[in-house]
Order: sequence, then C-alpha cells, then structure tokens
Amino acid sequence: MTDKESMSNAIPVVPEPTGGDRLHAMAKAALSMVPGFGGPAVELFQALVQPPLERRRTAWMQQVGAALQSLSERGLRIEDLETNEAFTDAVLRASHAALRSHSEAKREALKNAVLNVAIGQTPDETAQHLLLSFVDDLSEMHLRILQVFHAPAVPAGISMGGLGVVLERAIPELQGRKDVYDQLWRDLYLRGLVNTEHLHVTMSAQGLSARRSTQLGSELLAFISTPALG
Repeated sequence: MTDKESMSNAIPVVPEPTGGDRLHAMAKAALSMVPGFGGPAVELFQALVQPPLERRRTAWMQQVGAALQSLSERGLRIEDLETNEAFTDAVLRASHAALRSHSEAKREALKNAVLNVAIGQTPDETAQHLLLSFVDDLSEMHLRILQVFHAPAVPAGISMGGLGVVLERAIPELQGRKDVYDQLWRDLYLRGLVNTEHLHVTMSAQGLSARRSTQLGSELLAFISTPALG
C-alpha cells in the first residue's frame, strides 16, 4: 500500500450535508417551480450560492491532508493512524466543528489539534474530548483573549490598572466594548480556562503581567498550536 493510499484510509469520511445545504436544495427546487423563474434563474442561484458545506469540506480535507503529508515527510508513520482510534475520533469531531465555522483561525486550531493527536502530543482521551469541545464552542475571539492572558504584556507607562486595560491594548477591536469582552471572559472563566473572575479589579503592574490561563487553558493553547515533530 502506498503512502497516499494509507493516508486516504487513515482520514475518515467527513459528515454528510447539514440542514443549511438541504435548505439550499429546497430553495433551488422552489425557484424552478416559479413561473418565469426557472432554468437560467435557477442556474444563476446555483452559481452565486454554492452549498457552503461543499466549499468547506473541500478546503478542510485539503488542509488536513496536506498537513499530514508534511508530517509524514518528517517521520510520521501514516499507516499507524489507520488503527489509532483516538485519531479517528479527533478527526471526526474536528471535521464536524470545522464545517460549522467560517473562521480560518478556528479551522487552523482544529487542524493543529488533529495533528497533535496524530503525533501523540496530547493529554489523555478525556481531556482531548473536552478540549475539542472547547474549540468547537468558543469563538476565535475567545481563543485570542486566552492567548493574550497566557503571557500578558503590560502597556508601557501603566503601573496600576485592571486587566481590561491590558486586553484593550492587546486587541484593539475590543476597545470600548466592555460589555462584549466581559461576556467573553466570563465564558472562559466558567470553563476553567482562566483563573480570575473579573477584568476590572485594580492591581499593580506585576499583577497585570501575571499569567491568567489555568493549567487547562494552557493545555488548550498547546493543543491548538502548530505541532512540533522530532
């Protein structure tokens, strides 16, 4: 069996079309029955509104396949993945999540998670399941905030203040959006990914620079980071 055949067998089939794609098909069928709006109009609809699942499926499979091929060239035994149940589970869960998200950053995180499982750089299976559910549930901005507070950088000239100041300087899109980032932070805290409940308690520069990601939060960041092989 060639490496390409082994890789094909190692990567499970991704999920079937979702409700959104069925709605697309129903809409196309409905348009074809409208007098004066068949034929070319339906084809125009088809050309302009391709099923989102198919675009994402193709991009995802190419992304993961290329990454696995790269790892195989650096020593990963692709054939071993065929019987690796943890890898199969990770690919299936990550594929479902990837096809539900338009975020390139989230798909990159999910791809890295799959690759880290492939090379065995992951926590136990229970933690792996939990971390994949976090990536699926959380937004790209959640993950960016977690990354900021894994190694906070105190803005120059600030000797005291709240963590909100650090956040707004690190992610300019959130400046003046306290109601939004407070909710994002609460989501992280309730999942046990950060160790501080509130962002607006005044503290010293030393306190502002202290790591706020928990062990679980740090494991999540490692899980979705580019894997290191050899």
